[in-house]
Amino acid sequence: MSTQPWWETEFEDLRAELREASGRRIAVVWLDLPDRRNSMSTAMTASWVRLMGLLRTDAALAAVVVTGAAPAFSAGGDLSWIVKDPDASVSDLRSRMLTFYRSWLAIRDLEVPTIAALNGAAIGAGFAVALACDIRYAAADAKLGVPFTSLGLHPGMATTWSLPNIAGHAVARDLLLTGRIVTGAEAVGLGLVSQSLPTDEVLPAAIAAAERIAATAPVATRLTLQALRDGGHASFDDALQWEALAQAVTLATEDLHEGIAAAATKRPPTFHGR
Repeated sequence: MSTQPWWETEFEDLRAELREASGRRIAVVWLDLPDRRNSMSTAMTASWVRLMGLLRTDAALAAVVVTGAAPAFSAGGDLSWIVKDPDASVSDLRSRMLTFYRSWLAIRDLEVPTIAALNGAAIGAGFAVALACDIRYAAADAKLGVPFTSLGLHPGMATTWSLPNIAGHAVARDLLLTGRIVTGAEAVGLGLVSQSLPTDEVLPAAIAAAERIAATAPVATRLTLQALRDGGHASFDDALQWEALAQAVTLATEDLHEGIAAAATKRPPTFHGR
């Protein structure tokens, strides 16, 4: 088995670049099939699964930024195989779709914050990957949407869960039932993205956010991420119980004492994740 680190590994239809900040690693990932608007090819999907596996084992990883090779983020899944196999059974199609969903949604298994930099169109499954990330920044004129039903498809890639979770049921019903496309600028008001910017500023903004995350205490950040994912806690009391335990865990870390000392002397802290 190869022990080559992820940033030195070659991927097909995908590339990953190492950035360093505050002594930790940031992965910047490009969906890289620009002549097909970064549609999710079989090769890209395999590369993504491989990369996610490598990232999960990187103890020094602080954050992951995902973007697309210009001009798009991703046009979504490659549906050409459906035309080539019109007689496939429902059982076979279901199995294939579940494998595809789980492959791309594996980004949710990472224990570090993930950031989508939507530099251009993010459509269907492409937008679903962005919705699977913890934070999203978008180009003001980027086209975003989930027009599954306009193709005769039921929505996929967990969008019937992720859209209501992120933007609420009213927005989810609007986008999923009408199939309408929104711009990055409109998406801010809908709660779909945190900020819209000129196209050339989207990736730098996402990397800057990743660098701010890298400067925070790793244990505290990972516990906070777990508290926030999947719609947060089921109840107010569940939140209190989790926070009482998770905050106690961080109170027992060396990083807590470093953070207090740094604040007292007005210097940046140096955290070590312990």
